[in-house]
Amino acid sequence: MMQITESYNQKNSLFNAMNRFISAVNNMDQTVMVPSLLRDVPLDDAEDAKAVRTANGTTATNGTAYFHQDGDMYSSYMLLKSIRNDIEWGVLQGDEWRKEKVGVAEVARPEAAEDDLQKEFHFHLDGLHTVLSKLTHKANTLTSRYKEEIGCRN
Repeated sequence: MMQITESYNQKNSLFNAMNRFISAVNNMDQTVMVPSLLRDVPLDDAEDAKAVRTANGTTATNGTAYFHQDGDMYSSYMLLKSIRNDIEWGVLQGDEWRKEKVGVAEVARPEAAEDDLQKEFHFHLDGLHTVLSKLTHKANTLTSRYKEEIGCRN
């Protein structure tokens, strides 16, 4: 049998980014035994504001900008689990999705990408990598903060 080694490019594959995110959320889910303890606890990770490495090798330096949108750790916990379920089980398609998005702003697309499917694909792929990196970091941060809150240190 031939052994497959993971190259640098494979590490940056969408499949691996999704697996890293799902693993981080599964770890979070197994660690958080009492989710109700997360209510009203802010996800303040100022000391843990590390730059997130994106798929194209750049670093996101906005730090905690995406953490404070959710309010408390419980809403972040529920959001991360919901996104994991969407990745594993799929999301609504076509007309079903349009009915659900009432009041949700349309995602902006660059006009030049409409004529070039490859550019449009790479635009969205880069966005997915960036979002998955941030969500993975968020799941790991929430897991660490939960451990701190309950007094469990590794």
